[in-house]
Amino acid sequence: MDATVDTTGLVGYRYRADDYYEVGREKIREYARAVQDFHPAHWSEDAARELDYRGLIAPTTFLSAAAMLANRRLFDTVITGYDVFVQTDQVFEMHAPVLTGDRLVSDVEVSSVRRIAGKDLITITNTFIDAAGEIVQIMHTTVVGITREDLATEVDITAAVERVIMSGLNPPSRTGTTDPSSLDPEAAAHLSQLTRTRAPHTAPRFEDIAVGTELPLREARLTRGDLVNYAGVSGDANPIHWHDSLAALAGLPDVIAHGMLTMGLGAGFVTGWLGDPGAITRYSVRLSNYTIVEPTAPGAVEFTGRVKSVDPTTRSAVVVIVAKSAGRKIFGLATAEVRLT
Repeated sequence: MDATVDTTGLVGYRYRADDYYEVGREKIREYARAVQDFHPAHWSEDAARELDYRGLIAPTTFLSAAAMLANRRLFDTVITGYDVFVQTDQVFEMHAPVLTGDRLVSDVEVSSVRRIAGKDLITITNTFIDAAGEIVQIMHTTVVGITREDLATEVDITAAVERVIMSGLNPPSRTGTTDPSSLDPEAAAHLSQLTRTRAPHTAPRFEDIAVGTELPLREARLTRGDLVNYAGVSGDANPIHWHDSLAALAGLPDVIAHGMLTMGLGAGFVTGWLGDPGAITRYSVRLSNYTIVEPTAPGAVEFTGRVKSVDPTTRSAVVVIVAKSAGRKIFGLATAEVRLT
């Protein structure tokens, strides 16, 4: 690898994103459509208010799009020397729901670098902070860095990507503020407290479930159009998700769905059963395979789940999620920790 930095020496490297991210009403709807999550609270203020939210609530994996913006500096100027990054693990820790109008700033940190089987597994942690200075969500994203040597090709993969990648990925500097608060501090603190003390409004009550309770099966379809749409909405423009030649160059059998897209589908599978998108407190996925999406036929992902454990003290449960495509397990291990009415 012709890396310009010693990646293992980057652990602890951190910075705050140059600007806050404002959660938009229409962006929530666009993202919900992209992950095929049609829970009414993502689309209708009336439905959101019925669940005691002050505005539309974003889908579980929504802030991955904000993380793409915050992390761009890291991958463009710090973690260099790799030709392709492939996501392997993702953890979302939800401290409060993400709602329309929230202004969130992200702290970015290289929290771990492990070398396994000759490859570097790099974990980036995004900590999103709201206008009151409270943590809203923490994301841990693990990717493996792959080089031309790993793929045993003489082709300059970076140059090949640059010839087809979408334009405008590196716009002029975002010249906002690292202080997300434009609200009165007392009002911001009040809103933050309201979201943190809110009781869940789930369809199944805690008394309705037990270890072994199964969630209703869900099957999702993914077309090439879905992949292109998700790439645009999320900002994940990696061409292995839409360009046949680049997918082949990366050693893949065909174009594959974004790992974060399948995670978004899986989160919607759980919140659809719960009836309250804000009832998930932690969502963790280890990717073990991928969904192939051919040019002439959609890919399919089948989701099943069951309750693994329950905690009567906190009226919470852990749900295990299984995702399969063409007979292959897409999730190696996936769990959602949920609160129930």
